[in-house]
Amino acid sequence: MTRVAIVTGAAQGTLSLATTNRLASDGVDVAVNDINAKQNELEKLVEEIKRLGRKTIAIPGDVSKEAEVKAMVTKTVDALGSLDIMVANAGIHVAASIIDITDELFDRIMSVNCKGVLYCYRAAAVQMIQQGRGGRIIGASSVWGLRAESSEVAYCASKFGVRAITQTAALEWGQYNITVNACAPGLVYTPMGENNIILLPL
Repeated sequence: MTRVAIVTGAAQGTLSLATTNRLASDGVDVAVNDINAKQNELEKLVEEIKRLGRKTIAIPGDVSKEAEVKAMVTKTVDALGSLDIMVANAGIHVAASIIDITDELFDRIMSVNCKGVLYCYRAAAVQMIQQGRGGRIIGASSVWGLRAESSEVAYCASKFGVRAITQTAALEWGQYNITVNACAPGLVYTPMGENNIILLPL
């Protein structure tokens, strides 16, 4: 049986492209998601996945809105037949200190990076439990989810939160043969990480 994956934040750059290409190369059909503003990038990604011989669908949407996440899972199952792998990769980054950060910015980063992961995990798990054959859920934490960094209060808080959600989900859903893990990369040359790499002193 062909496995089916969802990758959120799929148009963000290096990591998401490598993830979708690896899944497709391994024989997995892949639904790709990102915000509406990245529709063109999603369509290019769809063509790349098709060239690898896999079925695919582009589903624009905002992972910070639970209704859109639920709709994404429904559209994936309707188009590709099931959901076996969820890669909750979507995220945003804005540097700000504790003193300078606004409530609006803190809430936005937490909504996408932390609540977005919660919504993706939950929607995926409900579908996987219903299917009755387990599944794999992977979230995007960060090295800054392992240790704090100055002027990164919201980003660090969100990525520490991803670790907590991931570990809790693993405990709750292991009984259904659903594994839940999170990666914690350091700085990678992506559009989101580019400015941080340039600003780092040698």
